[in-house]
Amino acid sequence: MTEQKGRVLIIAGSDSGGGAGIQADIKTVTALGGYAATAVTAITVQNTLGVTGVHPIPDDTVIAQARAVLDDVGADVIKTGMLGSAALVEAVAGLLNEYPDIPVVIDPVMVATSGDALVADEAVEAIRSELLPLAALVTPNAPEAEKLTGLPVTNAQEQAEAGKALVAAGAAAALVKGGHIGSDVISDVLVTADMTMLFESERQDTTSTHGTGCTLASGIAAGLAQGLALPDAVERAGRYLAEAIRRAPGFGGGHGPVDHAWVIRR
Repeated sequence: MTEQKGRVLIIAGSDSGGGAGIQADIKTVTALGGYAATAVTAITVQNTLGVTGVHPIPDDTVIAQARAVLDDVGADVIKTGMLGSAALVEAVAGLLNEYPDIPVVIDPVMVATSGDALVADEAVEAIRSELLPLAALVTPNAPEAEKLTGLPVTNAQEQAEAGKALVAAGAAAALVKGGHIGSDVISDVLVTADMTMLFESERQDTTSTHGTGCTLASGIAAGLAQGLALPDAVERAGRYLAEAIRRAPGFGGGHGPVDHAWVIRR
């Protein structure tokens, strides 16, 4: 078996504001000591106030980027983010099937923090049918879990039920996040075929939440690429994100970015 080196191939969209998407992914993996490579799926025109344009990269170019990385640098984990169309989801699934020994973290990015839709409706079904069976971990927030399962997700018990449904649909594990569920304590629920674990953190009173989903998923992917067990990777990524939110620089007039580099400057 190849020695794990923390290499993460990220297949996701670019955020011109730098707070989410591939920019957040690269910052997170790097801050946590991993190595980030990328295949860009779309160029978005966005800032903390919202998304005003989405320009997809041709599907064959996305796959060529990923294949170039895998055939040379390699990857210990592949992390997917924004996949805007069913055709792209199917193309990425085809690529992933060629590398069955590389664990895949699926962040089913559907809506930006600003509320702007990032994927077509038909892509949701493709994610469910094509990507879930390939996932070592899928990391939906509550609204995404509802779309993928058809179940209500309004509390920790329902998060667990949604997680079980995602595992039944083929994912090896599901982390159903609770940031969108109103409460003073945020509960993220990790479900596998053998266990259910609850991760809790205090909700911070802030608007600096842009890219938090990308950051958490990439943090977990970095941990898995470095050889951490799944619960340990989730716990470390959660601690990293909580502190990044606490130290957010306050940029922009909307949902601002977190401080991805806090571990470097401490």
